[in-house]
Amino acid sequence: MRAVLQVFESYQKARVNFVQTVAELATRPQNIEALQNAGVMQLLRPLLLDNVPSIQQSAALALGRLANYNDELAEAVVSNEILPQLVYSLAEQNRFYKKAAAFVLRAVAKHSPQLAQAVVDSGALDALVGCLEEFDPGVKEAAAWALGYIARHNGELAQTVVDAGAVPLLVLCVQEPELTLKRISASALSDISKHSPELAQAVVDAGAVAYLAPLIQSPDGKLKRQVCACLAQVAKHSVDLAEVVVEAEVFPKILNLLKDMDVYVRKNAATAIREVAKHTPELAQLIVNAGGVGAMVDYVAEARGNARLPGIMTLGYISAFSETLALAVIVSKAIPPLVNAVVTEPEDHLKSAACWSLGQIGRHSPDHAKALADANVLPKLLAVLLHDSSSEDLKTKAKRALKSVIQKCVHLPALEPLLHDAPENILKYAVHQFAKVLPHDVAARRSFVTSGGLQKVLELQPEPGSKLADFVNAIKEVYPPEIVDYYSPNYSKQLLDMLDPNAAGE
Repeated sequence: MRAVLQVFESYQKARVNFVQTVAELATRPQNIEALQNAGVMQLLRPLLLDNVPSIQQSAALALGRLANYNDELAEAVVSNEILPQLVYSLAEQNRFYKKAAAFVLRAVAKHSPQLAQAVVDSGALDALVGCLEEFDPGVKEAAAWALGYIARHNGELAQTVVDAGAVPLLVLCVQEPELTLKRISASALSDISKHSPELAQAVVDAGAVAYLAPLIQSPDGKLKRQVCACLAQVAKHSVDLAEVVVEAEVFPKILNLLKDMDVYVRKNAATAIREVAKHTPELAQLIVNAGGVGAMVDYVAEARGNARLPGIMTLGYISAFSETLALAVIVSKAIPPLVNAVVTEPEDHLKSAACWSLGQIGRHSPDHAKALADANVLPKLLAVLLHDSSSEDLKTKAKRALKSVIQKCVHLPALEPLLHDAPENILKYAVHQFAKVLPHDVAARRSFVTSGGLQKVLELQPEPGSKLADFVNAIKEVYPPEIVDYYSPNYSKQLLDMLDPNAAGE
C-alpha cells in the first residue's frame, strides 16, 4: 500500500512540475514554438480535469499564455475542444481556477472575430456573466476582461454580450473599490459602446455614464484613460448620447485632463471633447463657454503625432458651425499650432486634418480669411498641395481649404504670391477675387500695378472662354488701355515694330 501511495505521490509531483514548468516556459516568446512542436496542447488538456486544483490552475494558466501568443495557438485551443471544459469549470471550480479559465477565454477571443465567436459558441457568455457576480474581485476582473475582448470585434458580438446581461453587472463593477476592476469594467463598457448608437444606449440605460463621469477626477491615470475612452465612445454616436455625457457634468473638469501627466489620458480626454463638439452648435458653444478652446489650443501646441489629431479635429468642428465660434477659435490663437501641424507633422493624415480645420476657420468671412492670410497660411497650404509626396487625400483637403479661404479673402496682398505659384485650378479663385475687388478700390488698383501683380495676370494664357479668361478680361477692363498695353508681354515687341519703319526711312 505504501508503495502505491509513493508511486501516486511521485506521479502527482511529476504532473505538478510539468504544468508549472510549461506555464513558466510559456511566459517567454522564444519557447513558444518548441512547446507547440512538442504537442504540449494535447498534454495539457487532460490536466484541466485533474483532481488536484493546483494542477488544473497551472494547466489553464499555461494554455492561456500559449493562446495569448498568437492566433494559431488560440485556434489550437478551439480545435482541441478545450473551451467547453473551461466553460464548465467557470461554474464549478474555485476562484483561482475561474480566473485562469477566464484568462484562457480572453486570450482566445482577443485575436479575431472568428475566435471570439468560437468562445461565444462554447457557451462562455453565461458563465462569464455569472463570474461578474462572484465575491472575489479577481474573478470579476478576469470575466470583465474576457467580455470586453469578445465585445470589441464587432457589433454582433457586442450585442451577444449585452443580451447575456453583462452591462448592468459591469456598471456595478465600476462602483467597486478595486482600481483594476474599475479600469477593466470601464474598458469593457467602452468596447461595447463603440459599435452603434443602440449598444451605446444600452450602456447609458444601465446608468454607466453617471458612475463613470466622476472618475475623470480619479488620481489613477489608467482609470482616467478608460473612463475618457468610454465617454468618447458613448458621445460619438448622436446628439442625444453626447448630451447625456454633458449632463453628467464632465465640463469643465475634463478640460483639466488635457494637462494631465499621462499622454494617453490627454489624448482620450481630447477625443471625448471632440466627440461632443462635432454634433451641434449648442454643444460646441458649451465647450467654448467652459474655456475649452483655449485649453484645446494649448493641447494642440504641446502634443505631437497622433495624439494631436483629436485636438486638431475639435478646433475644426467648433469653427465649422458659425462665424462666432470660428472667431472664438481665432481669438484663442489656434491658427499657429494648426499651421505648425501642416508644416512639421510627418504623417499625411495629420496634415490633412490641420488643412481641413484651417479651411473651416477661414471660410466664413473676409475677416476670418484675413486672419489666416496674416498668419501666412495660404503659401503653406499651396506648398502641401504641390508637394510630390503628398497623398491624394492631403492634396484634396489642401485644395478645398485654399478654395474656401481664397473665396472669402479680400486682402489682395495675401493673394498675390498665388499668382506666381498656384496651378490653374487654384489660380482662378485668386484672380476672381482681384476681379471682384479692384473695380471698387482705387488704392488696390494702384498697388496691384506697382507690385507686379497686373503684369503677372496679363502674362497668363488662359484658354479662351474659360472662367479664368473671363476674370483676366474683367481685370483688364478696370485699367486704361495704355496701362494694359504697357504691362502686356508683347508690348516691347510692338514698340520695336513701330520703330522699324522709321529706321528703314532713315
